[in-house]
Amino acid sequence: MIKFNRLFLLSTLLIVLLSAAVLAVEPFGATVNPVVPSDRAPIDSAGNDPNAVAGNISSLTITGYSITQAWHGYFGNVSGTVMLADSGDNVMYNWSLASPEGEVYASTNNSVVWVYIQCLNFTSDGTYGDDTGNAGSTSLHGTNLTILMDQFGVDQGDVDAPNNTFSLAGTHESGEGLTHDQFYTNNFNFSAGECLSTHLFAASNSSEDSKFQEVLLYDPSTSSVVFTSILDEETPLGFDAKPHDFEMLVLENGHLTDTSPTPYYFWVELE
Repeated sequence: MIKFNRLFLLSTLLIVLLSAAVLAVEPFGATVNPVVPSDRAPIDSAGNDPNAVAGNISSLTITGYSITQAWHGYFGNVSGTVMLADSGDNVMYNWSLASPEGEVYASTNNSVVWVYIQCLNFTSDGTYGDDTGNAGSTSLHGTNLTILMDQFGVDQGDVDAPNNTFSLAGTHESGEGLTHDQFYTNNFNFSAGECLSTHLFAASNSSEDSKFQEVLLYDPSTSSVVFTSILDEETPLGFDAKPHDFEMLVLENGHLTDTSPTPYYFWVELE
């Protein structure tokens, strides 16, 4: 009986160790320190024509700018550690990361279920059922482009609509067809160009290039869109000519009379 108990305990311990070995590394909730107040482009002064004369008509070529009413931008740097710890957050060892690799995630839902994560699909069928078996691939059901635009008050013809910002070709602004690099989320491998993506501006040419990649992910169990910025280990110069680990766009409804802010929740997965 004693030998049996010892063998049983050893077998149980081996099962526990093997079970722990296959657990996926989920993104952790991130501590966020936003700059308050957030910044925005200044309003340009009105131009003028000093030569208006009664009875005359004039041809004008007018150039102007307007602030998007559909997107909020985030940028910054990421610091942290890769750690070995138990469920009580008691740390046995950690490794500080000066230039982390990985991803920053943002969603309006604070309870993303990472074991079901997949690429968002603008052309999914729009039905909400069980699409959890498609984890690590592209969504077939649930939120599509039409539903997403309705959620954030965007019209199909808007120049800053999601489909004019993210695509499988990666970018619309420069026309270079850039796609995102390979990345991993919760131990799922998303191959290069698999998800809808875009590239935000860098300082080098005030347009998109291979840096500051962002992709759109989706959790079907909570119908949550997850905006995902792939960290750049080199910390390149961003849109403001300052070094940043990431730049990110998130949808926010600022159309018509909607002035209410939208809370976003953040996670980080470091490598």
